[in-house]
Amino acid sequence: MAPIERVPRVVFKTRVRDESVPGPNPYRWQDLSSDALFAGRRVVVFSLPGAFTPTCSSNHLPRYEELDAEFRAQGVDQIICVSVNDAFVMFQWGRHVGAKNVFLLPDGNGEFTRKMGMLVDKSNLGFGLRSWRYSMLVNDGLIEKIFVEPGFEDHCPVDPFEVSDADTMLAFLKGQQSAGVSAPRATFEG
Repeated sequence: MAPIERVPRVVFKTRVRDESVPGPNPYRWQDLSSDALFAGRRVVVFSLPGAFTPTCSSNHLPRYEELDAEFRAQGVDQIICVSVNDAFVMFQWGRHVGAKNVFLLPDGNGEFTRKMGMLVDKSNLGFGLRSWRYSMLVNDGLIEKIFVEPGFEDHCPVDPFEVSDADTMLAFLKGQQSAGVSAPRATFEG
């Protein structure tokens, strides 16, 4: 399969806070297109196997959170984390880890992930279909750079985390050599 050059066109099902919604759960569904996310913007996207999982919660997301200002200094408009999870899970995960800078984007049906060619079967771990771990720099919908973890395969017995980390992407943006994955930023017990 040839690498794609443009992010796929999909519509994400998200939930947003809306104070006009009565009751204790003031949120409403909102469709969000990939065009709205990427058109005319420079965005770092990283994708991971799942919310509330060890590496995702202790390092992958927290490190991107921590380095947000440095990414913005490099001309990045937004950092987006994509996972094949529903909007409710992504919202609760963001609250649990204290995400304030990274936009957590639910790809509940896996459509974006599938069209990216990154959907893998992780049923050997009880996960079903999930995203392979990767990161990419997207400029106005065009993929400028993508870092895909090694060993891409269905039923992979390990979860590689070597190149989709925040430090590798930031080093790329700065034109530097990456020093590698940083130590975990938080502890996670799952």
